[in-house]
Amino acid sequence: MSRRLRLALAAALTLLLVADQLFPPPLPGRAAPHAQVVLARDGTPLRAFPDRTHIWRHPVRQDEVSPRYLEALISYEDRFFRWHPGVNPLALLRAAGQWATSGRVVSGGSTLTMQVARILDPTPRTLRGKLRQMVRALQLELRLSKREILELYLGYAPMGGVLEGVEAASRAYLGKPAARLTEAEAALLTVLPQAPSLLRPDRYPERARAARDKVLARMARHWGAERVRDAREEPVIAQTVREPLLAPLFAERLRREHPRRPRVETTLDAGMQGMVEQLLASRLSVLPPRVSMAALVVDNATLEVLAYAGSADFGDESRFSHVDMVRATRSPGSTLKPFLYGLALDEGLIHSESLLADVPQSFAGYQPGNFQANFSGPVSVSHALQKSLNVPAVEVLDRLGPQRFVAQLRRGGLRLELPRGAVPNLSVILGGAATSLEGLVGAYSSFARGGIAARPRYTRDAPLEETRMMSAGAAFIVRDILESGGPLARAVEGGVGVRRGIAFKTGTSFGFRDAWSVGVSDRLTVGVWVGRPDGTPNPGFFGANIAAPLLIDVFSAVDGAPPGPRVPPAGVTLAKICWPLGTRSDDLPAGLCHEQRTAWILNGAAPPTLPDRLRGGAARYTDHRDADSGLRVRAGCAAGEMRAVEMARWPAALEPWLDSATRQHALPPAWAPACKDAVAPEAGLKIVGVSEGETIRRAGTGPAPELRLEARGGQDALTWLVNGVHVGRVAAGRTLLRKFPVAGPYRITAMDDAGRFDSVEISVR
Repeated sequence: MSRRLRLALAAALTLLLVADQLFPPPLPGRAAPHAQVVLARDGTPLRAFPDRTHIWRHPVRQDEVSPRYLEALISYEDRFFRWHPGVNPLALLRAAGQWATSGRVVSGGSTLTMQVARILDPTPRTLRGKLRQMVRALQLELRLSKREILELYLGYAPMGGVLEGVEAASRAYLGKPAARLTEAEAALLTVLPQAPSLLRPDRYPERARAARDKVLARMARHWGAERVRDAREEPVIAQTVREPLLAPLFAERLRREHPRRPRVETTLDAGMQGMVEQLLASRLSVLPPRVSMAALVVDNATLEVLAYAGSADFGDESRFSHVDMVRATRSPGSTLKPFLYGLALDEGLIHSESLLADVPQSFAGYQPGNFQANFSGPVSVSHALQKSLNVPAVEVLDRLGPQRFVAQLRRGGLRLELPRGAVPNLSVILGGAATSLEGLVGAYSSFARGGIAARPRYTRDAPLEETRMMSAGAAFIVRDILESGGPLARAVEGGVGVRRGIAFKTGTSFGFRDAWSVGVSDRLTVGVWVGRPDGTPNPGFFGANIAAPLLIDVFSAVDGAPPGPRVPPAGVTLAKICWPLGTRSDDLPAGLCHEQRTAWILNGAAPPTLPDRLRGGAARYTDHRDADSGLRVRAGCAAGEMRAVEMARWPAALEPWLDSATRQHALPPAWAPACKDAVAPEAGLKIVGVSEGETIRRAGTGPAPELRLEARGGQDALTWLVNGVHVGRVAAGRTLLRKFPVAGPYRITAMDDAGRFDSVEISVR
């Protein structure tokens, strides 16, 4: 080759390379507008988002497409695809010869690369357009591998209407992924791009079948005559093209969080998601207008979200369908109580049977009540948590400290939103802050994960963000209480909750605005919310009657695995403890153990009952009795010999609630006459108007008797209880009118905020 020829070739090559750089093919870049599809973990489309031209496209990789389709595509469209440089001269010559002899286009001579070039850079069907298409094909081959070119075709080939790509067509027409195509289906989707508007199987099944059979005939030498014959017998049946719409709010969220990903592969389980959505839909008929629901299901091992329903019905705008209540911050009601008791266990303040006071109390002016508007008197931590009693929870929070509690939750990954300018106070434990269902579910997972909470994960590549919420021992104890009621309930009731294997807690925000239920099993953590997204109250809607049944149904639908054996972690043991002191029974004389209980204790410590809020002095004290009469005496007024008696004191607020048997040995006897002026802790308040043992009789068939309840003494306000139920609160010195319509015995109690009380028992006949 002469030097001049070599220079000319080099110049031509340089010119081509420069032209290639100046006029590159329009490859779809990462910043280019594109369609997006959000996928479940098995590849099922949850929701597809069109590009700016409203084209539906499901990006797909070569290894996610059936080998049958790839065989049919290359054999029918471009059998030399693997070998040519983008243009097949023999095919072009054959097409030109057919055109010259027949006067019409018999075959186009286009390679798959040329078809991709025409898709990316549309050109008119003219000689000039064909030449431009060939140049673009050569440019593609220089820049991309054969696999990349093929995947462009798989994702962008026109499939009729607004559909592009084999995956979108397979999902839309056939209702299945392209990885599971039969021979007949593969042949159908192979030929469809040749005339996508005329061969749409949902509109022109006969045309589509005839074109499909042409491809099958070509594939006989690859698949065999018998397989092709069977494929030809398969009818062309295509479903109506419709947008996939599973977990729509979740898909919208992931699309916004990953705007540059054409395919967002999530952790969602499509089957589980469908079941959860059906459960929500089945309850719509019994819900009032404008009420919505939300549910979140998380795998405990990986924190992968398996089901996510942000609203009750995405198609019902009257129920605020586009408001994602998984993410919305709302008052959590009582759902924070398990964390309070878990953190108090770790602080050494309580054990599972610590004595608490479920009685009317004032905490620096804050006077919580219970949801049922009554009180239970002496209760254990286990009972208070299972029954979601408010006053005991506030009592524990008062000892732990609300600011410390909120800070510990934050360190554990659960953030609470407070009103602007507010600081944490005692109302936090009853819903006086805000959090989300997403946050609660991540935090509740700690009860099934040894005290370690984590943020829910929505994509496989999302990092696992874990934080310790509480110790493994505290998490075990709280879960056991929620699941079975603790050691006492398990012994008495046979451990019904343990067989079910679900530990859950409900919550209701102030004014019935939010109904919650969140729980864990060995495998899953599930949370549900019911309410109106605009915050309007729903009287009668509370966690126990509306959210808890939904939670149990979700667990039943998605978690059929029986609960496994659960062994207490290191540091958790059973011990016999005594009320009222709260310490181990083996360390106490029998006279100081008024009631024995079996408790879970942590790290060998059995902390004593919380200090008495209403009166000072030690819980153990020495009293003196007259040796002959047994009446109470003290030095200076005793007429005869005194004997010392060691006593265990119940919290002052609980003394009016003790049953008669407990009162006999828990409270000291009356003062001896010589010591009648002694000041007793319970002195200073006296019910007047009715007396102990009095019988009130109805006047025939007349109206129910009405008593004027009045007391002398006491400070500030008096709380009145009838048979343990709070019936009123009035200023000291004022009276309270109360009707007694039902015959029977009644214990009437009056108490003030300083712990003074008086109690009488009457009978109505």
